[in-house]
Amino acid sequence: MPERLTAFVSGRVQGVGFRWWTRSQALELGLTGRAVNKTDGRVEVVAEGPRPALEQLLARLGEQPGPPGRPGSVGAVVGHWSAARGATGFTTG
Repeated sequence: MPERLTAFVSGRVQGVGFRWWTRSQALELGLTGRAVNKTDGRVEVVAEGPRPALEQLLARLGEQPGPPGRPGSVGAVVGHWSAARGATGFTTG
């Protein structure tokens, strides 16, 4: 059963390619959703798919130090779980 993860990522994550890196990770895991900049400097990541793949994405977002190729630096990641809503594709805007 698909689920939905909404994660807010803080740190130096805007203007460094972090959303595009997140998109590549999500697509690699077979997830759908979006990554968008928030006005407060965070990036909001909304992803849908199987719980194990979502948990992998959440772990990748918060790895310290970041995995090779991840741009910027993450200060904190806060995730929330809910029912999937049928997202398609993965956008960055």
